[in-house]
Amino acid sequence: MNRLLPIYQLTESMKLLLLQDITLNNREEIIRLFHEKMEERGKLLEAMVPPYTEEEDELGRIVVQMNQEIEKKMNRLFMDLKNEMKQVQQQKKSTTSYSNPYKNVQGLDGMFLDQKK
Repeated sequence: MNRLLPIYQLTESMKLLLLQDITLNNREEIIRLFHEKMEERGKLLEAMVPPYTEEEDELGRIVVQMNQEIEKKMNRLFMDLKNEMKQVQQQKKSTTSYSNPYKNVQGLDGMFLDQKK
């Protein structure tokens, strides 16, 4: 029996999970499911010990290739998340600036100071 088959199946399910249409509403759930699968796969990978059969080597190459695709998709997902966070910060800054436009004004322009001699 091929010992890598459960790892291959988990990797494939992780890839399919990331191929779904990820929206604002389901993103958190997809990330949670992906994390659970990743932890389970990590435990299986730790249990793998050499020597490997030719069949396991071939399946291992396929898993590595799938893992690279998964990594690209995850990087894209996290870049989208970062961009969204930047937009939220910019919106907060714009809202604050609009509600109190003189908050960040520096200097003493227009201020008269009396001094006694």
